[in-house]
Amino acid sequence: MDLIVRNVRLSHRPMSELVDIGVADGKIVALERGIAAEAEIYDAGGRLACGGLVETHIHLDKSRILDRAPPETGRRINPMKQVAALKRGFTVEDIRARAERTLIECVLNGATRMRTQVEVDPAIGLRGFEGVQSLIAEYRWAIDIEICVFPQDGLTNYPGTDELLVEALKRGVKAIGGAPRYDTDHAGQIRRIFELAREFDVDIDIHLDVGDTPEAMDIPLVCELTEQYRRGGRVVVGHMAKLSTMPPDQVASLGRRLADTGVAVTVLPLTDLFVMGRDQDHNVRRGVADANFLVEHGVNCSLSTNNVLNPVTPYGDCSLIRMANLHANVLQIGQPQQLREIFAMLTERSARLLNLKDYGIIVGHPADIVVIDADSPQQAVAEIRHPVAVFKRGRQTVKRAPPKLCRPV
Repeated sequence: MDLIVRNVRLSHRPMSELVDIGVADGKIVALERGIAAEAEIYDAGGRLACGGLVETHIHLDKSRILDRAPPETGRRINPMKQVAALKRGFTVEDIRARAERTLIECVLNGATRMRTQVEVDPAIGLRGFEGVQSLIAEYRWAIDIEICVFPQDGLTNYPGTDELLVEALKRGVKAIGGAPRYDTDHAGQIRRIFELAREFDVDIDIHLDVGDTPEAMDIPLVCELTEQYRRGGRVVVGHMAKLSTMPPDQVASLGRRLADTGVAVTVLPLTDLFVMGRDQDHNVRRGVADANFLVEHGVNCSLSTNNVLNPVTPYGDCSLIRMANLHANVLQIGQPQQLREIFAMLTERSARLLNLKDYGIIVGHPADIVVIDADSPQQAVAEIRHPVAVFKRGRQTVKRAPPKLCRPV
């Protein structure tokens, strides 16, 4: 063996006894008490361990641009227009540098897998794609990155965008997305995304149904096309903030439809808290879809970061555990089982959403291991407990010393 991670409490069975994780050639080869072998030793001291945190929806390419596009003042804002105005000036080198800073923060906060959204259109061309793609091989020692290309500023109404999406898909992109809210023909964009996904056999991950009222939702068409194209289990919709404006019985009915068709949901609390409810100056709606409620009705859900330090979301430390805590707080979720489910939305559920077949602390899987300074998943979420060690394919990539009280002598 090359490595033994001793005395861990596995996140998917935290009430079981502590175990050791034996690693050889980058893979988990043993899960048992008291492994005896010559190897590097890391003693987790009874702390929680999971198969790495999974970032399912983040925009590396347009992160960290507040110096060029500060947040707007007033209740009504149009941050997408701000970003669109900057894109022609983005270079591959600029995108790569900003994306790398954000990527490093994600790794430091325990992410070992990622799907990042990347904008493609005539204003930016493939520069965003190339800037982010250049990081994939360089950071494979720490994180596996999958790119989802999508048309942020329109597809049917933006000539030249379709050809760029096709070119990116020909270069091996694994997922295609959309943003029909910004297209003059919502249905036309969605249908084209499904056509391209079938042609290139890639997953679908669409920004969907952000708005202050539940009218004119696009999710029924997405469900219909998922069935028509037999893409169940390979379609994700992000945001779904309009669900927060609907009564529970209607959300439950839609949740059952999503579950039956195999459409997953990624909830993005930080961004939706910032952009929703701006038509109100008091008693402001939260605007965040309740992922726990959807899970109760059979929908697979993840929680993710979305934007970082740009006018759409002028915050962000790339901590998925903090995002989980934020979701729990905003949706007033406090029961231990519900908090455990939220932790799964950063781990097992996120891995399933991305169709990762080799995720988790299981013999034979890659030795991607995150040790968190907590005794249980619910404690990690409730107290925003941080990773203290991260391993990628059996090699330690992150060290963080737990804080220590310095008492007077």
